[in-house]
Amino acid sequence: MKLYNTLTRRKEDFVPLKPGIVGIYICGPTVYNHIHIGNARTFLSFDVIRRYFAWSGYAVTYVQNITDVDDKIINRASDENRTAAEVAAEYTEAFIAGMEALGIEAPSIRPKATEEIPAMIELISGLVEKGNAYEVDGDVYFAVRSYPDYGKLSGRDIDAMKSGARVEVDTRKRDPLDFALWKAAKPGEPSWTSPWGEGRPGWHIECSAMSARYLGNPFDIHAGGDDLAFPHHENEIAQSEACFDSAFANYWLHGGMLTIDHEKMSKSEGNFLLLKDVLEYVRPAALRLLMLQTHYRSPFDYSAERLDEATAALERIESAVRNMRWAVENYEGGEGVAANGAAADGAALASAETLRTQIATTREQFKTFMDDDFNAAGAVAGIYELVTAGNTCIAAGLRTAEQAAAVGEAVDTITELLSVLGVNLDTAGASEEALPAELVELAAQLTSYEGAGVSEALAALLEARQNARATKDWATADAVRDGLAALGITVEDTPTGPRIVRG
Repeated sequence: MKLYNTLTRRKEDFVPLKPGIVGIYICGPTVYNHIHIGNARTFLSFDVIRRYFAWSGYAVTYVQNITDVDDKIINRASDENRTAAEVAAEYTEAFIAGMEALGIEAPSIRPKATEEIPAMIELISGLVEKGNAYEVDGDVYFAVRSYPDYGKLSGRDIDAMKSGARVEVDTRKRDPLDFALWKAAKPGEPSWTSPWGEGRPGWHIECSAMSARYLGNPFDIHAGGDDLAFPHHENEIAQSEACFDSAFANYWLHGGMLTIDHEKMSKSEGNFLLLKDVLEYVRPAALRLLMLQTHYRSPFDYSAERLDEATAALERIESAVRNMRWAVENYEGGEGVAANGAAADGAALASAETLRTQIATTREQFKTFMDDDFNAAGAVAGIYELVTAGNTCIAAGLRTAEQAAAVGEAVDTITELLSVLGVNLDTAGASEEALPAELVELAAQLTSYEGAGVSEALAALLEARQNARATKDWATADAVRDGLAALGITVEDTPTGPRIVRG
């Protein structure tokens, strides 16, 4: 497995600190508002990476923090005449709900900044004792020039740098680049007792404290969006390595940013999309499939047109899987309507072998692409090829047990590999739960069926239609066909018998 390490600016072989075990830390949200789809894209990308590690046999510890004390939270609380804790609680709950809706697995550990204050104070105290940090009027700053390697992640020259995002210009600082580790309390703000007086942690220190507590130093992978590389991740490295006298994270992975119709997403442009709003009209699986079409490190452009294409592609996959399952379930020896028992021939055997070859190829391609810096776009392309091969195999009807078995393996492979990417298909198709209850009444009207089972009613209707066609009773055959069509079920005739396609 190779991954691109931002720290070294090249692809490297992944070598975990402990064989078979991987520790990943990803920067979570600051919970002052609902997350937008750019945030969601980052969390989805690393959810896929985490899933792939697990599928590859690794035991994964995945840590994602919640920043629940911050200037933005405090300001919103003030504007709305609420407490910071109330604002943080509301949007923490909303964030978790959004992740669940998008099919993103919960982290192994989800620490909150307000619950980790003692660990942060301990880390800051160590930096002060070592001379890497200093106190001014209850504030504590990290002395950037005390750490010789500052800038190694972003590749910036310390002498050419200016204060980065979230770094306040303060004449009390020894250097403009020095950043806050601890902030003295202001009236009405949440605060905690520390050796430097009442106050609260700076933003950067929390990730260093949490990762050290839950993963140790060093750990395997630190992840986040491109926008966090500087100054946030740069500052994490400096304060952690200065404190612990060891490497921080061995690999740094950064996800690309998101645009809307090739424009930067912003409220002023009127194209600012919250995840919760998008999921009101978009299937989560379609949104995932869309985002997977672009490599996680590359900029991703979101558009209604691309979303429609991804939705159509998802529906084609689901339809193909339903049809393949139907063909297998209704092949001779399976449940439901039996096939016509056509004799095996060379073409049928060749068809099964061709499909099995494509299954093996798709699995190999999936692993090859994902092992190459998690190229999900390439992996998905291979799955599309298997879908096409499965459709081809059933197009002329299943004639042999070998064909049926191969199609079943294709279905299992498609669903398995997509699930590794977090794309869960709606392929209930002809299952009891998915079929309309009105089938029972229709079967009672048009056949001798007297039961209450939906699947059995469908089987009775299809059998009645076959018998009617065999005796040229076109009125009955058409009545069954039209009745099913009214319930969203289309009947297709194949050499092995009828199959259904859900509308």
